[in-house]
Amino acid sequence: MDMLAVIQKRRSVREYLKKSLPKKCLEKIADAARFAPTARNLQPWEFVMITRPDVLKQIADITDHGKFIAGAQACVAVFGDNSKYYLEDCCAAIENAILEAASLKIGSCWVAGDKKPYAAAVNSLLGVPDTLKLVGLIALGYPLTRKALRIIDKRKLEDVLHWEKF
Repeated sequence: MDMLAVIQKRRSVREYLKKSLPKKCLEKIADAARFAPTARNLQPWEFVMITRPDVLKQIADITDHGKFIAGAQACVAVFGDNSKYYLEDCCAAIENAILEAASLKIGSCWVAGDKKPYAAAVNSLLGVPDTLKLVGLIALGYPLTRKALRIIDKRKLEDVLHWEKF
């Protein structure tokens, strides 16, 4: 599948089949994340891959808008160090990860973490040092329904693209 097709078909998926994800696929998703662009090549990220159902449930319970993580087959917690552009760099890594998941026909949903009141609790649960900041959580699993794979309407290119000035 070409990259534009992957981008167009990617959806936020919040309902998953109870079908485990191959470790090789999870490693490919993390590998795609680590190849994200990064300011000054600092690579400020750390990734924690969670597959244990009890821990997925605990994370779901901690979050405000990530309750569906309990039904996911995996979750990638993305952390950044305190470098100047950790947020931009880690968000680029998250985008790479969700696009790789889409290319593997794995559903995903990005849940915010940066500056969320539950961030410290996630760090504690996963044994992450306080020097790292939770940037986001990525729920992963095979989509429960095929409707998650259809292309949805987006604003037209000519409505959002401005040449030379606004």
